[in-house]
Amino acid sequence: MKYGLVMEGGAMRGLFSAGVTDVLMENNIVFDGAVGVSAGACFGCNYKSGQNGRVIRYNLRFCKDKRYCSIRSLIKTGDMFGAEFCYHTMPDELDIFDYDEFNRNPMAFYVVCTDVETGRPVYKKLNTADYNGLEWIRASASMPLASRIVEVDGRKLLDGGISDSIPLSFMERHGFERNIVILTQPRDYMKKPNKSISLIKTAYKQYPKLVKSYAERPKMYNEQLEYVRTSEAEGKAFVIAPPKALDIGHIEHNPDKLLEVYRTGRKTALDNLDYILEFMGD
Repeated sequence: MKYGLVMEGGAMRGLFSAGVTDVLMENNIVFDGAVGVSAGACFGCNYKSGQNGRVIRYNLRFCKDKRYCSIRSLIKTGDMFGAEFCYHTMPDELDIFDYDEFNRNPMAFYVVCTDVETGRPVYKKLNTADYNGLEWIRASASMPLASRIVEVDGRKLLDGGISDSIPLSFMERHGFERNIVILTQPRDYMKKPNKSISLIKTAYKQYPKLVKSYAERPKMYNEQLEYVRTSEAEGKAFVIAPPKALDIGHIEHNPDKLLEVYRTGRKTALDNLDYILEFMGD
């Protein structure tokens, strides 16, 4: 039996997932593989590096730093979340990412990106954490309009959530028979048509397949939620979701709000810990 972990994105809602995964790490819950989308990739990589508490620590430390996330960074660099600062300066110098432990840990770790030329998801298995690997993680979290297209390994990539927001079926296809799925929206959430589609059509008119995927994302997302519910009913998935909508935006500079969302994730995981352990066969 292979066990997997699926981590949805959601920008700063991902701190809910960080709270959940910190509790899982504290209770020595081991997975054979994990997949992260967008913030799920950025924050979830710390599971493989074994760095409990790192996500909330650096978010609290840098949430007001304009190099981390700001309109100024968007204007100056083309990225709302500063590419060089977030994915290289910070993990290499300011809050060290444990590359060695990531590379030693046998857990498979996948990130999901969207190929802007095909509009299709790209699943990258990161066997090692290095500059190139962090660029794949950056690509997974590069939100349209708020980020530049990331070119890595001959591909042009943006946010994985455009084409595969909740990659449970991907994990099942790759032999992970039982999966914990961390959502960042409540269980009854349904995605509505995106109001920014006209801006997307203008900004990415040279990538019509990307625009099509973006336009179809609500339908795709809602179908994936239904698939998750079905897998849960069949005992193949265990879902952890916020009890209500999280009071946080894609961008958040208030450390109290960041901490509140993180603590909600911790409480939700602790409330479900006995069920999680049972699901994991412990």
